[in-house]
This record gives sequence, C-alpha cells and structure tokens, in this order.
Amino acid sequence: MPLASIRNLTRPLTHEIRVPYADTFITRLRGLMFRRSLARDDGLLLKQARDNRLDAAIHMFFVPFDLAVIWIDSHMRVVDVKRARPWRPFYMPSRAARFVLEIHPDRLADFQVGDQVAIEDVALA
Repeated sequence: MPLASIRNLTRPLTHEIRVPYADTFITRLRGLMFRRSLARDDGLLLKQARDNRLDAAIHMFFVPFDLAVIWIDSHMRVVDVKRARPWRPFYMPSRAARFVLEIHPDRLADFQVGDQVAIEDVALA
C-alpha cells in the first residue's frame, strides 16, 4: 500500500504520522481488521472519492483494540474526532468527510475539530 504523511498545521505534532492509505473498496473494507495490536506510530488512512458521511463511516468488527478516528474533509479540515471501541458496529462522522485517519488511541489529543491538516504521498526511495 502507498504511504501518506499527515501533518497538523494548526498545532504541530510531536511525532510524525506516516501510515499506509487504503483507496480501494477492498482495502478500505478490510481496514485494520484481524490485527492483534496497533503500535503507537501505526495506523491507516482511508481515502474516499468525495466528502460523504455514510461513505466515511467505519465499523470495528474484528478490530480487538481501541482506535483514535479522525475524519477530514476535502478542504483538509478535521470535521470529527472519536475514540472507537472494539466490536462496535458503526461510527459515522457528524459532518461529511473524505479521509478517515485511524491511529493509536494515545494520539487522539493530537487533533481537534477545526484543525487544518496536510496529507502528502510519501515517495518510496
């Protein structure tokens, strides 16, 4: 999977976020399912075709750990932030989003609604 670098332009992050991104239906559907754990610097960025609440919804089936979930719209603004719990059927953002960042729950405080972010492809050397 390709990698993305995520920066919070509103409040600089103490640790870089560099995660693979899923931009196909199958890779988004699988997400982080079946993993046993998530390292503090690990995660996944789900990329949708357009801003939409329903398309940006996630499930936590077969994800046995909490996640920090950050929804970002196409204007690169954080529109919602939630802590997702294992085995919950459905989490939907309060506003339409194009990107869903799933990271370690310890990183939840790194983002707040209204923050401006930058998402860049990381070229593999």
